Amino acid sequence: MTKAAERIASFLPSATEMIYALGLEDRLVGVTHECDFPPAAQEKPIVVRSVLPVETMSQAEIDVAVSARMRNGESLYQVDEALMRYLAPDLIVTQDLCQVCAPSGNEVSKVFHTLDPRPEVLFLTPKSLDGVLDNILALGKAAGVAECAQSVCGSLRARLEAVQKNAARATTRPRVFCMEWLDPVYCSGHWVPEMVQLAGGEDALGRRGTDSVRIAWQDVVDWAPEVMVVMPCGFHLDDAIKASACLDERPGWADIPAVRNGRVFIADASSYFARPGPRLADGTELLARLIHPELFEWTGAADAYRALPVPKHCAKCGAPFACGPAPETGRCWCQSREAFAPTGRFGDCLCPACLDCEITAAKC
Repeated sequence: MTKAAERIASFLPSATEMIYALGLEDRLVGVTHECDFPPAAQEKPIVVRSVLPVETMSQAEIDVAVSARMRNGESLYQVDEALMRYLAPDLIVTQDLCQVCAPSGNEVSKVFHTLDPRPEVLFLTPKSLDGVLDNILALGKAAGVAECAQSVCGSLRARLEAVQKNAARATTRPRVFCMEWLDPVYCSGHWVPEMVQLAGGEDALGRRGTDSVRIAWQDVVDWAPEVMVVMPCGFHLDDAIKASACLDERPGWADIPAVRNGRVFIADASSYFARPGPRLADGTELLARLIHPELFEWTGAADAYRALPVPKHCAKCGAPFACGPAPETGRCWCQSREAFAPTGRFGDCLCPACLDCEITAAKC
């Protein structure tokens, strides 16, 4: 662009986050329905919406619906052309990387030809962390704030390098699996395997620099991850927790080292992993904490992740039960029971029903 953009429409949540990081929020005239960070972005006019009611659909239903629309050449997004004409942006920021994540080529081309004057279009297509930083620089240049973009990127790069340097002190590199979709199972792709590497882990199932893909569940069992991070694309923590409810029904689940050792974590994917924007630095720091808690602290949001409870078997009846903090509350179920001193007959590793029975017997 020869002239710095003054009216910007973002077709991409990560682009919206970049715009705010560069101090360009006053120039932002339109966003998508998914642009929820920073919170002030939700006050901007919405120019892009999903055509699917994903809020009421299961992961399997979303996968089927998305696959069908893509197979038929149908868009997953609807652009409000009338509102775009009214807002008259001189720059549209979108992506040409993933048709599931935001409007891309066809939708942008269609709306582009309805606008007069026609805006510039900046396509962001990162496949790595360096690609994300390059996108920030490109946006900064288009908006005439190149120096600010250099500063933002320098700060983000310094944080990533600090994680890598500290992780290098670790004596082991745990096997990690980042699950980008649950039903069907998808491995991670693009920048996430790189984030795992910087954080001191190894995800042999991830596809660095390219699309995530469906994989067989048996591949996960065979990889035997020591740390598992469940990060369904586009999901914040509460929805990710709901989607994870049936994980323990998969064959071989209880035999996975991460499950046995209580190192399965559900993460806020939208905030820290799925969007290729500034918060990927936070995501890398979060992964470092989950992979190497002996080296890293997490000082970010308390709702960034939850640990799945460790499965146990009742010492009295043999039934399986979950022990440890529940994803929904952060508290173990036993904390709602009366204080109880084990009798020594079974110890304290009891399921809820048997523990209640023992507490009642102890009162008699």
